[in-house]
Amino acid sequence: MKISPEKALAIATLARLEVSPELAASLGAQMDDILGYMDKLNELDTASVEPMYTTVEQPGFLREDEVAKEFGRAQILLNAPESDGEYFIVPRIV
Repeated sequence: MKISPEKALAIATLARLEVSPELAASLGAQMDDILGYMDKLNELDTASVEPMYTTVEQPGFLREDEVAKEFGRAQILLNAPESDGEYFIVPRIV
């Protein structure tokens, strides 16, 4: 697939990038090289390769969830810039 400078400029515009016409021609060539490499990868036979989510076998380092109440309401409200003794008071946003 050949990426024209106009197509590269359109892609840059969608990405909200300001690109000069000279740079668009260079970007088009670079995008063309990337797509060519991807086409080369598509030539590989991967029918016998099992899908995986990572290349490294990682055991799950999970722990049991344990509920623990470490701070009381009064302690937490001490950090609030403003409170009514029970809740945080924040500016109204409409």
